[in-house]
Amino acid sequence: MIVERLTGDAVEEALDDLARLRVEVFRAFPYLYDGDAANEAQYMRSYRDNPHAVLVVARDGDRVVGAATAMPLADHGDAAGLSGPVPPADQVFYCAESVLLPEYRGRGLGHAFFDQREAAGRDQGFTYALFCGVVRPTDHPMRPADYRPLDGFWRKRGYVPVAGATATFHWTDVGQTEKTPHTLQAWMRAL
Repeated sequence: MIVERLTGDAVEEALDDLARLRVEVFRAFPYLYDGDAANEAQYMRSYRDNPHAVLVVARDGDRVVGAATAMPLADHGDAAGLSGPVPPADQVFYCAESVLLPEYRGRGLGHAFFDQREAAGRDQGFTYALFCGVVRPTDHPMRPADYRPLDGFWRKRGYVPVAGATATFHWTDVGQTEKTPHTLQAWMRAL
């Protein structure tokens, strides 16, 4: 396994792999996102085009099996959807996504993703790291019986949910035809 930060041409070369990975992982609970590779590739270009953005990938040989992204909150479109008591955007490094194929979980890659993003945030002078996790009811009909929330992992990393700080995003759920609003909880820690 190799975990590395991508920059420049390497980001461009990985866009299609990353788009497919995001579609596959976000299709599962709790996101249940019915995405497509073309839209995901377009979204990932924002990481290629931002000199302050971080894109970390995990590879098993040549295969991309996981990825994590981050950039200044002030530069990310998600900043517009975030409300509540959070620090000013220019103090926050936003850890936007972390996706990993199920068969590679439990091997320390999630920690490596956070280590890389947090280091990049500190290197750029940010005070806080923040991400948002989707909120689904515990009795959601598509929740797998063996589903384990990541709250414990996030807390071990020093993140806490920010009371009253949420974001609302719209996407089409698996099995649906229209975009609907989804609430995401903000989690934050000092860098």
